[in-house]
Amino acid sequence: MPANKKLLFLPGDGIGPEVMRQVRRVIDWMDRKRGMTFDVSEGLVGGAAIDAYGVPLNDATLAEAMAADAVLLGAVGGPKWDNPTDYTKRPEAGLLALRKELGLFANLRPAVVFDALVDASTLKADVIRGLDILIVRELTGGVYFGEPRGITDIGNGERRGVNTQVYTTSEIRRVARVAFELARKRGNKLHSMEKANVMESGLLWRQEVTKLHEEEFSDVELHHMYADNGAMQLLKNPKQFDVIVTDNLFGDILSDEAAMMTGSLGMLPSASLGAPDANGNRKALYEPVHGSAPDIAGRDLANPCATLLSFAMCLRYSFGMDTEAGLIEKAIQNVLGGGMRTADIMAPGMARCSTTVMGDSILRELDKAAAV
Repeated sequence: MPANKKLLFLPGDGIGPEVMRQVRRVIDWMDRKRGMTFDVSEGLVGGAAIDAYGVPLNDATLAEAMAADAVLLGAVGGPKWDNPTDYTKRPEAGLLALRKELGLFANLRPAVVFDALVDASTLKADVIRGLDILIVRELTGGVYFGEPRGITDIGNGERRGVNTQVYTTSEIRRVARVAFELARKRGNKLHSMEKANVMESGLLWRQEVTKLHEEEFSDVELHHMYADNGAMQLLKNPKQFDVIVTDNLFGDILSDEAAMMTGSLGMLPSASLGAPDANGNRKALYEPVHGSAPDIAGRDLANPCATLLSFAMCLRYSFGMDTEAGLIEKAIQNVLGGGMRTADIMAPGMARCSTTVMGDSILRELDKAAAV
């Protein structure tokens, strides 16, 4: 590797520091066994930053994030920092600010069912065995960011809440391009989901995705589907999907649905990517899907697999290190196949273990892989 890659660690709140600690161990392993060194710095975000600085993300940490090759985040939030009157002072505002300032418009959410965890899903085993879906969610536009927005008093004891769903051609095409490119590397099939039947923004979405398909990606099999039907089809026949691209609101809902089909949020990673620069590099943030789980924080009970899989996504999408990403994914698969389970994925006949012991087991599997 010609130069050390710069990583910014933002462990955050709750179980964040505990699961991120296991990523540190894997990075140390890669340095020792693979000769791949990363320059790792660490900062505060979320509630931890509120306690230290009075804001969920300060300017110095944001500057570090802008300068890093990739950012790894643990989790943000917790009841200690709930602030129903000022959303700018809530931990989640720090994460939203990172996404906005880094320009992270494409959120990648894999939903993969490991063979050893088929029975953890509430769906029938034959429906989800071998499931491997990637949802690409537009992350910086749509109804969560559109203007006008707000709550106003309209008299006579009535109030009105307004949010605006809005997309432009360029916003749609840039996230669709990411999805098409990923589909080319996977099963060469893309489903685009919206509500073109009742929403003008959805009609524009369908038109622009179709145009981009015709212009640049005609080799990829493209299907359009209404998002409500997509939600139903995910439960009915999820293996019909490979890559799904959709807007911010529908992506929020559909990715959570797909996540729970796998049986545990503790197993699911994510990536958020920006636009490529002149050298083809993208700003990127990687984080597990699970939250801060304050009820088990500090007890060495959290499942580190989603965070480790997020690091594997970092290796693959930010650094092109597919072999090393595969080593981590295979090590986790082998540990699960051997019966090791943290509390969230525990099943009869399996061996319950702590966060640290799960990390120990994964490192042992990496050692085995390195010895081959």
